[in-house]
Amino acid sequence: MKKLFIVLLFIKATGIYAQDTKVPSLKSILLEQLRTTHNVKDWFVPVNIALEGLTPEQVKWTDGSGNHSIGQLASHLIFWNLQQLRKFKNLPQPSYDGNNDETFNSFTNDNWKATVQKLDSVLTAWEKAVEETDDAKLQSWYTTIAHIGTHNAYHTGQIIYIRKLQGSWDPAKGVK
Repeated sequence: MKKLFIVLLFIKATGIYAQDTKVPSLKSILLEQLRTTHNVKDWFVPVNIALEGLTPEQVKWTDGSGNHSIGQLASHLIFWNLQQLRKFKNLPQPSYDGNNDETFNSFTNDNWKATVQKLDSVLTAWEKAVEETDDAKLQSWYTTIAHIGTHNAYHTGQIIYIRKLQGSWDPAKGVK
């Protein structure tokens, strides 16, 4: 108890604590994670910026070592974000045999623009769903939603790396 009192005195004396400082809520933290991996540039480049200005030829390019293309990664992100969003909203799930490799394969060169729009739409829908959800549901879903943000950031990093390998990344967009 004495240590706690000393810490509180230190905080008050140094002005570290401001009474008007708003404590973030679970909802605000999850929304920040979703937005900064979608379309808000912060510590790292969000997926919308990572996908800007790509041609269909650039998005189908691979390094020849078995790694995925940018188009395949975007398709994979759509699949998992949509699958989890449907589960979150208690909507029926499309059939899925459990083969994660298949989640990369819905991309074709002809549907690149639609792929980018679909990814943006699904990520926007996630943000709206979290905004409209009560705290009780967020308490039961927070780990999954946090992992969604991490998963999106991971694959966005891969997209930027691929762009660097192919020479199509502009370092002015955030990663030098």
